[in-house]
Amino acid sequence: MSMEMNKLLEAGAQAPGFTLPDGEGGCVSLADFAGKRVVLYFYPKDNTPGCTRQACAFAGAFEEFRQLGAVVIGISKDSAASHKRFAEKHGLPFLLLSDPELTAIQAYGVWQEKKMCGKVSMGVVRTTFIIDQDGVIEKVMSKVKPDTNAAEVLAYLKGSE
Repeated sequence: MSMEMNKLLEAGAQAPGFTLPDGEGGCVSLADFAGKRVVLYFYPKDNTPGCTRQACAFAGAFEEFRQLGAVVIGISKDSAASHKRFAEKHGLPFLLLSDPELTAIQAYGVWQEKKMCGKVSMGVVRTTFIIDQDGVIEKVMSKVKPDTNAAEVLAYLKGSE
């Protein structure tokens, strides 16, 4: 696989389509949301402290996102069963999609080298994409902070209405 594959997509690029399983045993495609703005956030792992805080912040602001006509979708490489438990445990009202094959994760360029405690490994870099009604990436927020990401996205959406 070429390294070019792992280049983070930029604003103005067409958002790559995907169809991935959700926690309920169904499949969800990006195309299902044509005509809506989509907040697509990639995160490393269910039930880890940062990812839980990030997900709960999106959940807390879910009604505001709904009022703005935006769909929130979280993607990680966890299994659909893991997503179901994560969503139930924390009352998450938005879609969590499972990408164990890294299809969307690599298409969006968020699978990158991460350094932790001196070790280098590949993993998902916490990144949020805002996709417009026509399926074009309008904003990329890379290396987002779990605690402030949902608020930053809301502020962006409100400012660009």
